[in-house]
Amino acid sequence: MADLNQCDFIHFDYLLQGNETQHEAYSVLHRLNIMELLRPYNPILVGTIPIDIHISNSDLDIICEVHDLDAFVEYITASFQCEEQYRYTVYSNLVNPYAVVNFRFQSWEIEIFAQPIPTTRQNGYRHMLVEHRILQLLGSGGYHAIRHLKETGYKTEPAFAKLLQLEGDPYERLLELAEWDEEALSQFIMQYRSFN
Repeated sequence: MADLNQCDFIHFDYLLQGNETQHEAYSVLHRLNIMELLRPYNPILVGTIPIDIHISNSDLDIICEVHDLDAFVEYITASFQCEEQYRYTVYSNLVNPYAVVNFRFQSWEIEIFAQPIPTTRQNGYRHMLVEHRILQLLGSGGYHAIRHLKETGYKTEPAFAKLLQLEGDPYERLLELAEWDEEALSQFIMQYRSFN
């Protein structure tokens, strides 16, 4: 597994220091040349694979900063429309418009999520960072517990909420934890551990 304590999630080559699944993910991204094609949109691989809590059906989630969603979809379609199960949806009539592009490459599901927000401020990235911090504090037992919850059907953020007994919307609660400094988060995790 990659040394995620010192990980720079912005550049996906950290996957080369990881486990077999992370190596495969790197290879797929490299063969597709997808991160290079998406470079103008500041792409970041997010989700479970970067932080090593993936399960067998985990996909490769890439977020992008895009201000012209229709032009972006045209650009992506030109490169990937021949891939298996290629599809896209643009949600432009919302307060926070976004586009989602999906396709399969070999055995991998690829999802590209685009919205007019810098990628380091998007919820997918912020969730991943706080989940990484929590896992570092929980240790190997935390990784195993989250994977187990995911294998029983929980999505990632609800799995963290279940494990940590967070009440309310799990997505919002994790974003709140993301704002906590290391000391506050450490104290919260120590308190959680003392009750379990």
